[in-house]
Amino acid sequence: MKAIILLGAPGAGKGTLAEGIRSSTDYLHVSTGDMLRAAIKAGSKTGLEAKAYMEKGELVPDGVILRIVGERLAQGNSTDKYMFDGFPRTLEQARQLDETLAKLGASVNQVFLLEVPTPVIVSRLSGRRICKGCGAVYHVTNIPSKVEGVCDQCGGALYQRPDDSEATVLNRLEVYQRQTASLIDFYEKKGILVRINAGTNPQAATAELMSKLA
Repeated sequence: MKAIILLGAPGAGKGTLAEGIRSSTDYLHVSTGDMLRAAIKAGSKTGLEAKAYMEKGELVPDGVILRIVGERLAQGNSTDKYMFDGFPRTLEQARQLDETLAKLGASVNQVFLLEVPTPVIVSRLSGRRICKGCGAVYHVTNIPSKVEGVCDQCGGALYQRPDDSEATVLNRLEVYQRQTASLIDFYEKKGILVRINAGTNPQAATAELMSKLA
């Protein structure tokens, strides 16, 4: 069993690179959100425990999330390859993930840090526009609509989500940097951190990552 992690700030392009890796390798894309929803739907003991926290409006504790991850990985076999996208987010989650994988005779093989300059991330996220009608996604620079403020697909009005405002984006980045500074150091000391220039275009970033994938 092998495991890799895609680590990067909001807007770094983790989802895009994950799709590129998934489509050209045999890595399975692991989404903790998907696992959580599946466990709740299945009515498992851990899923019901997670549901209880969510119904109270509380965050699901790390321990519960890691049990769900462990249950999912235990369903696989020794030849499976897993790709974690944006998880773990904290040092404690990283340590618990190591323990979970160790019980299965596995470990994290590589951690890819997607490095993007702050101005680029702010531009990427603050320029995003969503259609109120059909949910189509645009970008004022990269993917503009034919008519400003109007969806090409349904004619609905385009809007900026509150968490995509420049001030909110900068705050999200500050939180990310505060949370992950120790996480980056943790994986760097293990000798498994691989830095990727994700500030250019997705194709170039994906190609660089694929060339360094062990």
